[in-house]
Amino acid sequence: MALIDRHIDDAPVRMSEATPGDYIALLKPRVMSLVVFTAVVGLVAAPGPMNPLLAVIAILAIAIGAGASGALNMWYDADIDKVMSRTAKRPVPAGRVTPGEALGFGLVLSVLSVMTLGVLVNWLSASLLAFTIFFYAVIYTMWLKRWTPQNIVIGGASGSFPPMIGWAAATGNISLESVILFLIIFLWTPPHFWALALFKSGDYERAGIPMMPNVAGHASTRRQIFAYALLLAPIGVAPWLLGYTTLFYGAVSLALGFGFVWYAWKVLAMSDEDKVMAPAKSLFGFSLVYLFVIFAAYLGDRLIAHLMGLGA
Repeated sequence: MALIDRHIDDAPVRMSEATPGDYIALLKPRVMSLVVFTAVVGLVAAPGPMNPLLAVIAILAIAIGAGASGALNMWYDADIDKVMSRTAKRPVPAGRVTPGEALGFGLVLSVLSVMTLGVLVNWLSASLLAFTIFFYAVIYTMWLKRWTPQNIVIGGASGSFPPMIGWAAATGNISLESVILFLIIFLWTPPHFWALALFKSGDYERAGIPMMPNVAGHASTRRQIFAYALLLAPIGVAPWLLGYTTLFYGAVSLALGFGFVWYAWKVLAMSDEDKVMAPAKSLFGFSLVYLFVIFAAYLGDRLIAHLMGLGA
């Protein structure tokens, strides 16, 4: 209760000034869209047919669970969001939503999403969703984010589960293929966020968040970004190498992997005196393209396979 009391007691008692748009913002819609998309890929890639209505229910429950995680994150992080330029206008630090409102909203959505997925689809996928919400809201937000520069490495697991949840919703089990989809996001997360942290290190320093550039330095961060790029590239191609996809996906993933390594190499070659950090900004932008395109290619590949009767 101490953690909850700390955030609720800090806010003055008043009538809510929140609008529907503020509650939508609490859901982190951009993050939610990525969660939904990767969950759909996991669900479609899974073998065997799934009842269309149950598939829609599963995706909606996963989306609500992702939104719940976002609301709980904004509740707890209101103090640091307030001092960071890219988050200061969020509903809680801006004062449009109270911490108590954000907390209640997040908790209600958490229970609703997990129970809906469990009762109407299956309890394995519901358990994975519950663990994901807990991991992001408690393990990452309350602990890792503020205490270790490995926050993104370990905490990135929470954003990597959606394709596995989608797969479990469709099949009731977990497979190596779904684990590889998990690993693609897991290995993508550190270089993606560390690229951002390089040119936003001042924000993180003011907020007291131990991001890698602020703790280990920019040179070490650039080396680690490149190392993760080298790990990500072959994992991205693994579904084709293991026979899960066709040459179409294989070619796309190869090109994307080479592109990611190239942009990471440009970051590695950056000077310590570089204040503009154009290579880091370019990598951050390309990383968004990478994740969307590689999962879009996977989705397209599996849809074509299903239509042609090639799927399991």
